[in-house]
Amino acid sequence: MVSSLPDGAARATPLVDMTDIDKTFPGVRALSRARFDLVAGEVHALMGENGAGKSTLMKVLSGVYERDAGTILLDGQPVEITSPREAQHLGIGIIHQELALMRDLTAAQNIFIGREPRRFGLLDERQLNADAAAIFRSMNLNLEPTVKVETLTIAKQQMVEIAKALSHKSRVLIMDEPTAALNDAEIAELFAIINRLKAEGVGIVYISHKMDEIKRISDRVTIMRDGEYVGTVPAAETPIDTIISMMVGRTLSHETLSIPNTADAPVALEVRHLNRGREIRDVSFSVRKGEIFGFAGLMGAGRTEVARAIFGADRRESGEIWVHGKRVGISSPRDAVAFGIGYLSEDRKHFGLATGLDVRNNIALPSLERFTGPAGVLNETGMRDAAQKYIRQLSIKTPSDTQEARLLSGGNQQKVVIAKWLLRDCDILIFDEPTRGIDVGAKSEIYKLLNALAAEGKAIIVISSELPEILRLSHRIAVMCEGRLTGILPGGASQEEIMHLATLRDPAMQVRHAG
Repeated sequence: MVSSLPDGAARATPLVDMTDIDKTFPGVRALSRARFDLVAGEVHALMGENGAGKSTLMKVLSGVYERDAGTILLDGQPVEITSPREAQHLGIGIIHQELALMRDLTAAQNIFIGREPRRFGLLDERQLNADAAAIFRSMNLNLEPTVKVETLTIAKQQMVEIAKALSHKSRVLIMDEPTAALNDAEIAELFAIINRLKAEGVGIVYISHKMDEIKRISDRVTIMRDGEYVGTVPAAETPIDTIISMMVGRTLSHETLSIPNTADAPVALEVRHLNRGREIRDVSFSVRKGEIFGFAGLMGAGRTEVARAIFGADRRESGEIWVHGKRVGISSPRDAVAFGIGYLSEDRKHFGLATGLDVRNNIALPSLERFTGPAGVLNETGMRDAAQKYIRQLSIKTPSDTQEARLLSGGNQQKVVIAKWLLRDCDILIFDEPTRGIDVGAKSEIYKLLNALAAEGKAIIVISSELPEILRLSHRIAVMCEGRLTGILPGGASQEEIMHLATLRDPAMQVRHAG
């Protein structure tokens, strides 16, 4: 296929030229004769379904994995990239999809770990913080360099990762799902940074499942499927449907999902006057059986904090939680699960998966009592059958149910987390960013799954930073701003109405409320 390059790029030697790259893991051939090239001053998008090999190919380029076969040319010269440090030395930086931060260190310490400024042989903490602050200012990011990473939201941790990559002044910058946890304003800031880097001659590899982003920011798009190269097309001139069909090898259905009327259904979950410092301020709402109740708002609005307080992951200061008309005491996740509440965290790596265990055990973990005999012996056959059922139902790409979860792609890890709560058969399900890092084909499957669960009478809360997703799924939409619930909109509301409430600091000025 003919590729579209920035002006003058076609005559230049590529910054990066990867050819016939192979990589195999136990039981999985992740890459087979894969290829990719990148020129200076372009944004080259890399796309494919979960498990297509995108992240693996870029981890080969960034020294995380060593390739089994193939060649890598940098400025036309063959190179051996045996470690991330070697890649950084060659001017190759990467922002990983899964955050790689040290949670007990500050933002500044994470950015400059291993290359801290020193004065008279001692760590120069003042210079360290000043250098980090300068990077944050260049990103228009309001963040204190001295803040501990463990106290930050996933979105702000993502921005620290981006700042860390920018600090290396890389010639090649790989961004793997960099906007997964960012809101529209933060994405606009990131794109401004990308355009500045592009003008400086940096070559940027951009991995994303968001089609609108690909059309806005990239010059070329390379598509992979099942670890193999499919083709490279010009971004501006190629219809989205063409890119999708290249990714999935099939045409996706675009049917509109129906929204049933649940106004007369029994209330499954009611939250009354929930408070936790400035994070949650007097939040009240209810969710009915068979309803998908969306939560929208900007970063830091308090959506995740509300979910964690309901689930008992964070202690609330005051407020009541009612399940099926009865007030319940929830002080831990164990209590929440006992009352039929399941929670899919936005941070699957730390709170959703036991990455060292296999797929079977991850799916079975919340339901172990179901598979435990009188003598405490686990029913491995039952666990296997249950795991394989959800592997089929959710199209989880894994060679078997005994594959370690850490070896799956990010999107397939997300599906494993969903599977464990489906197996638990909770009446109330809270999905925090359920399609974060998931490709367009898998998103469609999960949307259908959520609607099927609602049709079975489950009460579902969906928290999402993607407004089209909230609007497509939700029967009603709660909007938060700075810890307050500023309004509840009916399904079919507009993005403008949501954004108005998301920036409405005075709850007395709510414009619309759907009961």
